[in-house]
Amino acid sequence: MTGKNSKEKVSQETYYTFDDVLILPSYSDVMPSEVDVRTQFARGYPLNIPLVSAAMDTVTESATAITMALEGGVGVIHRNMSIDRHVEEVKKVKKYAAGIIIEPITLRPHQKVREALRIMREYSISGLPITDEKGVILGIITSRDLRFVDPSQYELPVSRFMTGRDKLITVSEKKVDLAKSKEMLMEKKIEKLPVVDSRGVLKGLITNKDIEKAEKHPYAVKDRLGRLKVAGAVGVTKKEIERAHALVDAGVDALVIDTAHGDTKAVIDVLKYLKKKFDIPVVAGNVATGDGALALIKAGADGVKVGVGPGSICTTRIVTGVGVPQLSAIMNCSRICKKYRVPLIADGGIKYSGDIAKAIAAGADCVMIGNLFAGTDESPGETVLFHGRSYKEYRGMGSIEAMKKGAADRYFQEQEESKLVPEGITGRVPYRGPLSATIYQLIGGLKAGMSYVGARNIKEFQRKAQFIKITQSSLKESHVHDVIITREAPNYWLE
Repeated sequence: MTGKNSKEKVSQETYYTFDDVLILPSYSDVMPSEVDVRTQFARGYPLNIPLVSAAMDTVTESATAITMALEGGVGVIHRNMSIDRHVEEVKKVKKYAAGIIIEPITLRPHQKVREALRIMREYSISGLPITDEKGVILGIITSRDLRFVDPSQYELPVSRFMTGRDKLITVSEKKVDLAKSKEMLMEKKIEKLPVVDSRGVLKGLITNKDIEKAEKHPYAVKDRLGRLKVAGAVGVTKKEIERAHALVDAGVDALVIDTAHGDTKAVIDVLKYLKKKFDIPVVAGNVATGDGALALIKAGADGVKVGVGPGSICTTRIVTGVGVPQLSAIMNCSRICKKYRVPLIADGGIKYSGDIAKAIAAGADCVMIGNLFAGTDESPGETVLFHGRSYKEYRGMGSIEAMKKGAADRYFQEQEESKLVPEGITGRVPYRGPLSATIYQLIGGLKAGMSYVGARNIKEFQRKAQFIKITQSSLKESHVHDVIITREAPNYWLE
């Protein structure tokens, strides 16, 4: 092939990734502490920080998702597990540090004082609602009610000591407001506030303890009932449709269609089904072109995940020859996403906080991270020692090991082991300690980067930021050079 045809076959446009560019500094009157990094994960799903933990089996289960939500981001719990276990992981997040306890432990009026005391000790709780067989609240019994009960009375029914319905203070589930509930608890000098429906059926329990715990994390992302929000990954097979139904029933706040190639009929069909069936945000991906983003948006996607092959453990580009350098992929998809006001999640290729700044400056609304979170305490990867240093296992969902466990359909492959063609590897990453510490450093770097261009928020950052193309010598100069590092920094490491 020669002449004009060869030019048509090979794009003359240069495509860039994070290390190919720097953001140009400009006049600023903005301090990092003044920067607002609030954003959107999907339509109807606001975040207080633009970070998302990856749906990988060595990155995000309930522990990671809890910390992500507490810090203001979102965790996407991976799907490389049974549906039942996936449901339990979602429920762990929804029940953690809720301003309102859903499905509190209850007693019937005929049950004995001994049983009430046992449950209070076993679960470290100080009060139990008393309900009838239909769930209608009849009263509440607390440790205060039983403080002076003689052991000889332990066989008596709790109805003898409970605060009855006539004296009980409750709140309607339609009028739940944690701030007002706290005022009511203080005003009435009570510790528990039952939440009921119009028939008096118990729907939840608000406690001082849970409200105080919630106040320690002012940027936490919560639902209407004060529970932490969480997303769950699903695939495109019939079994994955069952998974989606189960996750929604468990209270998941968003679904993420998790595939390596999102611009496909299979993904679009499932996306349309989920949007028709459920009234929660659905994120879909992955894509790396404007056409791919447009196809997902037209099918109803509330968020578009961008990235084909940029991850540190991903071999898709080498094995298949297909992909788009991540910075250019973000910019190309961003033009479409901005037009339709659909959030863009940049997925993969993040090595430092500066890469997050570049991804957002290029048009991403938030950034999905795997590698940097895989080494934290909360990640489910196994901790290993190597040459006297701690590491944690980190593997791609396209690795042989992950595929054997069930992730093969993410790459539209057969389940038979001998037929698997991996698009990822298994490795290890340095142990990094608590996830919250890593998040602090990443957001600190992002805010500093935004202040360098005088941007007070993400929208302003994307408008003001200008990229300059750099050489390999410039990249070398950007890194630490001509010195031996004697004390490691928490936000910089050599590859």
